[in-house]
Amino acid sequence: MVDCISAREAWERLGADKDAVLIDVRTPGEWQAVGLPNLSTLDKEAIALSWDPYDAAGFAEALREVVPSLNTPLLFLCRSGMRSQQTAELAAHLGYETSINIVEGYEGPPDATGQRGRVCGWQFQDLPRFFPG
Repeated sequence: MVDCISAREAWERLGADKDAVLIDVRTPGEWQAVGLPNLSTLDKEAIALSWDPYDAAGFAEALREVVPSLNTPLLFLCRSGMRSQQTAELAAHLGYETSINIVEGYEGPPDATGQRGRVCGWQFQDLPRFFPG
């Protein structure tokens, strides 16, 4: 089963649970354009692991490699909560005990003008982030 939480709740969960891991499933282009979650104040680092829906087996293999323990709580993040839902479901199917979708995503849905990051999400909540160099 996959749980769903907000970006703010994800930040709090990552701070409260030393074992919880954030997996950002967006693309390298997205990370460059709008940044990555910065978990350094929590003594953690987000895992950047792009989701390719045409290579679920490859994603599953990479996930097992970076997070071998099925007991590790996994929090999945994408732009707006759709890809992260898919990857959270895959992780649950693979046997990970705690698989959580950050439903607001990093940028959230577009506002009335079509701009993202202005309604909800990691960026809107002004949670720590950085731009990869």
